[in-house]
This record gives sequence, structure tokens and C-alpha cells, in this order.
Amino acid sequence: MNKPIKKAVGKIAKEAIEHTPEPIKEKAKDWVFDKAKEKLVEHVHDKAEMFTDKLQKGQGEFSDKIQDKAGEAKEKTQKVLETARDKLSKVVEAGQELQENISSSHKHDDQQKIKGANHIKHVSNIKTSKDIKGATKIKSYKKIKSSNDIKIINS
Repeated sequence: MNKPIKKAVGKIAKEAIEHTPEPIKEKAKDWVFDKAKEKLVEHVHDKAEMFTDKLQKGQGEFSDKIQDKAGEAKEKTQKVLETARDKLSKVVEAGQELQENISSSHKHDDQQKIKGANHIKHVSNIKTSKDIKGATKIKSYKKIKSSNDIKIINS
């Protein structure tokens, strides 16, 4: 209501209260007091319901945000774990290749190693001028029966 209307209604109510008998005034005061009390209780209930609704709405939004953030964190964690797994698999592969290279180079080294003293020929195994065949031991054309008997000297 507007202020002038409220003032007018208030003045009329005061005038009416002044001209009414005392028992009716008491009843009217009790009735007004009860109505005011009911209105106040209704108002408090309405405020409490609005507060409860806002609180429930806020809790719902908060739980949605938390679930969204938890989902994002889970996705990020999975991505990090995947990249870590990929990097570890690359490291394992590189380690295996390195081991293979090292082991293959050791095999190659074994073939080129210098032989020990046991593998060196003894002096008695070295041919001397006496071990060389003489002209008498060379086959002559009379002793050659086929072309297979001829030895080719490689130089």
C-alpha cells in the first residue's frame, strides 16, 4: 500500500478503536494479536522454506561441481598415467636394444680376440727347407693320368 493510504487506514482504525466498547476492544486486540501471530508464523515458515530450497539447490549445484571436477581429475590422471606408461615402454625397448647391441658386440669380439699361448704353433711345426719337396717329387707328364691330378698353384 501507499503511505497516504496506510496513514488514512491507521487513522480510521484509531478512531474506530476509540469509539468501541471495552470488551469488544479486548476481543479485537486478541483477534489482531492472534492474526499477527499467525502472519508472523507463516512468514517465518515461508522464509524457512525458501532458505531450505536455496540450501538444497546450492547443495545440488555443489555436488554437481564436485562430480565434474572429480571426473576432470580422473581424466587428467589417466592421461598422465598413459603417457608415463608409454615413456616407460619406450625406455624398456631402448634398454632391450642396448642389451642386444652389447651382447652382439661381445660375440663379435670373441671371434676377433687374440688367441692364447696354446694356439701358437710350436717351432717343430714350422716347415724348413728340408720339408719342401724337391724336383724329384714333382709329377711328370708320365705320372699324370687325368686333368684332376694337376694341382693349380694359387698366388
